[in-house]
Amino acid sequence: MDGKAGAERPRALRADARRNHDRLLATARTAFAERGTDTSLEDVARTAGVGIGTLYRHFPTRQALLSAVFQSEVDVLLARSRELLDAEQSCTALIEWLRAIITHAGLYRGLARALMSASGDASSALARCSEPMQEAGEALLVRAREAGSVRADVTIADLLQLTNAIALAAEQSPEDPELADRLLALTYRGLKD
Repeated sequence: MDGKAGAERPRALRADARRNHDRLLATARTAFAERGTDTSLEDVARTAGVGIGTLYRHFPTRQALLSAVFQSEVDVLLARSRELLDAEQSCTALIEWLRAIITHAGLYRGLARALMSASGDASSALARCSEPMQEAGEALLVRAREAGSVRADVTIADLLQLTNAIALAAEQSPEDPELADRLLALTYRGLKD
Protein backbone atom coordinates (compact mmCIF):
# COMPACT_ATOMS: atom_id res chain seq x y z
CA MET A 1 0.00 0.00 0.00
CA ASP A 2 1.31 3.45 -0.93
CA GLY A 3 1.96 5.72 2.07
CA LYS A 4 0.89 8.77 0.06
CA ALA A 5 -2.73 7.67 -0.24
CA GLY A 6 -3.53 8.69 3.32
CA ALA A 7 -1.65 11.97 2.96
CA GLU A 8 -3.86 13.13 0.10
CA ARG A 9 -7.03 13.10 2.19
CA PRO A 10 -7.46 16.02 4.60
CA ARG A 11 -7.53 14.83 8.16
CA ALA A 12 -10.79 15.22 9.99
CA LEU A 13 -10.62 17.50 13.00
CA ARG A 14 -10.83 15.96 16.43
CA ALA A 15 -14.11 16.69 18.20
CA ASP A 16 -12.57 19.35 20.46
CA ALA A 17 -10.78 20.99 17.52
CA ARG A 18 -14.05 21.00 15.54
CA ARG A 19 -15.83 22.66 18.48
CA ASN A 20 -13.09 25.30 18.70
CA HIS A 21 -13.27 25.90 14.95
CA ASP A 22 -17.05 26.29 15.00
CA ARG A 23 -16.97 28.50 18.10
CA LEU A 24 -14.31 30.74 16.52
CA LEU A 25 -16.41 31.11 13.37
CA ALA A 26 -19.56 31.97 15.30
CA THR A 27 -17.71 34.43 17.52
CA ALA A 28 -15.95 36.07 14.55
CA ARG A 29 -19.23 36.37 12.64
CA THR A 30 -20.81 38.22 15.56
CA ALA A 31 -17.74 40.38 16.19
CA PHE A 32 -17.40 41.35 12.52
CA ALA A 33 -21.08 42.28 12.35
CA GLU A 34 -20.99 44.30 15.57
CA ARG A 35 -17.51 45.88 15.48
CA GLY A 36 -16.27 45.45 11.91
CA THR A 37 -13.84 43.21 10.09
CA ASP A 38 -10.83 44.89 11.67
CA THR A 39 -11.89 43.84 15.17
CA SER A 40 -9.11 42.42 17.33
CA LEU A 41 -8.45 38.74 16.66
CA GLU A 42 -7.25 38.44 20.25
CA ASP A 43 -10.74 39.54 21.34
CA VAL A 44 -12.32 37.00 19.00
CA ALA A 45 -10.16 34.21 20.47
CA ARG A 46 -10.79 35.31 24.06
CA THR A 47 -14.57 35.55 23.52
CA ALA A 48 -14.55 32.10 21.89
CA GLY A 49 -12.76 30.74 24.96
CA VAL A 50 -9.53 29.78 23.18
CA GLY A 51 -6.03 31.17 22.93
CA ILE A 52 -4.80 33.22 20.00
CA GLY A 53 -2.58 30.30 18.95
CA THR A 54 -5.68 28.13 18.52
CA LEU A 55 -7.27 30.81 16.34
CA TYR A 56 -4.15 30.99 14.15
CA ARG A 57 -3.94 27.19 13.88
CA HIS A 58 -7.42 27.18 12.38
CA PHE A 59 -7.16 30.48 10.49
CA PRO A 60 -3.54 31.48 9.76
CA THR A 61 -4.49 35.00 8.61
CA ARG A 62 -7.27 37.52 9.14
CA GLN A 63 -8.28 36.98 5.50
CA ALA A 64 -8.54 33.22 6.07
CA LEU A 65 -10.93 33.89 8.96
CA LEU A 66 -12.90 36.42 6.89
CA SER A 67 -13.17 33.93 4.04
CA ALA A 68 -14.43 31.19 6.36
CA VAL A 69 -16.97 33.52 8.00
CA PHE A 70 -18.36 34.76 4.70
CA GLN A 71 -18.42 31.43 2.86
CA SER A 72 -22.02 30.61 3.81
CA GLU A 73 -23.19 34.04 2.64
CA VAL A 74 -21.22 33.60 -0.59
CA ASP A 75 -23.00 30.28 -1.11
CA VAL A 76 -26.35 32.11 -0.83
CA LEU A 77 -25.21 34.74 -3.34
CA LEU A 78 -24.03 32.03 -5.74
CA ALA A 79 -27.37 30.23 -5.48
CA ARG A 80 -29.17 33.52 -6.13
CA SER A 81 -27.06 34.11 -9.26
CA ARG A 82 -28.09 30.70 -10.61
CA GLU A 83 -31.77 31.51 -9.99
CA LEU A 84 -31.41 34.85 -11.77
CA LEU A 85 -29.97 33.21 -14.89
CA ASP A 86 -33.56 32.29 -15.76
CA ALA A 87 -34.96 35.79 -15.19
CA GLU A 88 -36.78 37.38 -18.11
CA GLN A 89 -34.92 40.72 -17.92
CA SER A 90 -31.21 39.88 -17.95
CA CYS A 91 -29.90 43.36 -17.08
CA THR A 92 -32.40 43.70 -14.25
CA ALA A 93 -31.29 40.27 -12.98
CA LEU A 94 -27.66 41.40 -13.00
CA ILE A 95 -28.53 44.56 -11.04
CA GLU A 96 -30.63 42.55 -8.58
CA TRP A 97 -27.64 40.29 -7.92
CA LEU A 98 -25.33 43.29 -7.45
CA ARG A 99 -27.87 44.73 -4.99
CA ALA A 100 -27.74 41.43 -3.04
CA ILE A 101 -23.95 41.74 -2.84
CA ILE A 102 -24.25 45.29 -1.50
CA THR A 103 -26.77 44.11 1.09
CA HIS A 104 -24.44 41.28 2.12
CA ALA A 105 -21.44 43.61 2.41
CA GLY A 106 -23.51 45.92 4.58
CA LEU A 107 -23.91 43.22 7.22
CA TYR A 108 -20.22 43.45 8.17
CA ARG A 109 -18.54 46.81 8.63
CA GLY A 110 -15.27 46.75 6.71
CA LEU A 111 -16.14 43.84 4.41
CA ALA A 112 -16.40 46.00 1.28
CA ARG A 113 -12.97 47.50 1.97
CA ALA A 114 -11.47 44.04 2.57
CA LEU A 115 -12.97 42.72 -0.67
CA MET A 116 -11.74 45.72 -2.64
CA SER A 117 -8.20 45.34 -1.36
CA ALA A 118 -8.19 41.57 -1.97
CA SER A 119 -9.63 41.77 -5.49
CA GLY A 120 -6.25 42.03 -7.19
CA ASP A 121 -4.52 39.42 -5.03
CA ALA A 122 -5.16 35.90 -6.28
CA SER A 123 -3.12 34.50 -3.37
CA SER A 124 -5.47 36.09 -0.82
CA ALA A 125 -7.66 33.77 1.22
CA LEU A 126 -10.58 35.99 0.19
CA ALA A 127 -9.91 34.96 -3.42
CA ARG A 128 -11.56 31.65 -2.49
CA CYS A 129 -14.79 33.64 -2.16
CA SER A 130 -14.02 36.09 -4.94
CA GLU A 131 -13.36 33.67 -7.80
CA PRO A 132 -16.73 31.88 -7.71
CA MET A 133 -18.45 35.26 -7.34
CA GLN A 134 -16.67 36.53 -10.45
CA GLU A 135 -17.71 33.42 -12.37
CA ALA A 136 -21.34 33.78 -11.24
CA GLY A 137 -21.39 37.45 -12.12
CA GLU A 138 -19.76 36.78 -15.47
CA ALA A 139 -22.57 34.37 -16.39
CA LEU A 140 -25.17 37.03 -15.59
CA LEU A 141 -23.20 39.71 -17.42
CA VAL A 142 -22.72 37.58 -20.55
CA ARG A 143 -26.43 36.86 -20.65
CA ALA A 144 -27.24 40.57 -20.36
CA ARG A 145 -24.63 41.43 -22.99
CA GLU A 146 -26.03 38.79 -25.39
CA ALA A 147 -29.50 40.25 -24.92
CA GLY A 148 -28.12 43.65 -25.95
CA SER A 149 -28.89 45.12 -22.53
CA VAL A 150 -25.32 45.89 -21.47
CA ARG A 151 -22.46 47.66 -23.23
CA ALA A 152 -19.74 45.38 -24.62
CA ASP A 153 -16.93 47.06 -22.65
CA VAL A 154 -18.41 46.30 -19.20
CA THR A 155 -16.41 43.71 -17.23
CA ILE A 156 -17.46 41.77 -14.16
CA ALA A 157 -14.26 42.80 -12.37
CA ASP A 158 -15.20 46.46 -12.81
CA LEU A 159 -18.79 45.81 -11.73
CA LEU A 160 -17.72 43.97 -8.58
CA GLN A 161 -15.27 46.74 -7.67
CA LEU A 162 -18.00 49.30 -8.27
CA THR A 163 -20.41 47.26 -6.18
CA ASN A 164 -17.90 47.12 -3.31
CA ALA A 165 -17.36 50.87 -3.66
CA ILE A 166 -21.11 51.44 -3.40
CA ALA A 167 -21.25 49.23 -0.30
CA LEU A 168 -18.33 51.15 1.21
CA ALA A 169 -19.98 54.50 0.44
CA ALA A 170 -23.21 53.31 2.06
CA GLU A 171 -21.28 52.08 5.10
CA GLN A 172 -19.62 55.49 5.44
CA SER A 173 -22.97 57.32 5.12
CA PRO A 174 -25.38 55.56 7.50
CA GLU A 175 -27.46 58.74 7.70
CA ASP A 176 -28.42 58.24 4.03
CA PRO A 177 -30.11 54.81 3.76
CA GLU A 178 -31.07 55.43 0.11
CA LEU A 179 -27.50 56.10 -1.08
CA ALA A 180 -26.76 52.54 -2.23
CA ASP A 181 -29.96 52.38 -4.28
CA ARG A 182 -29.25 55.74 -5.93
CA LEU A 183 -25.70 54.73 -6.81
CA LEU A 184 -26.87 51.36 -8.12
CA ALA A 185 -29.47 53.16 -10.27
CA LEU A 186 -26.65 55.26 -11.74
CA THR A 187 -24.71 52.07 -12.40
CA TYR A 188 -27.74 50.56 -14.14
CA ARG A 189 -28.01 53.56 -16.46
CA GLY A 190 -24.28 53.41 -17.16
CA LEU A 191 -24.43 49.77 -18.23
CA LYS A 192 -26.63 50.49 -21.21
CA ASP A 193 -25.48 51.78 -24.58
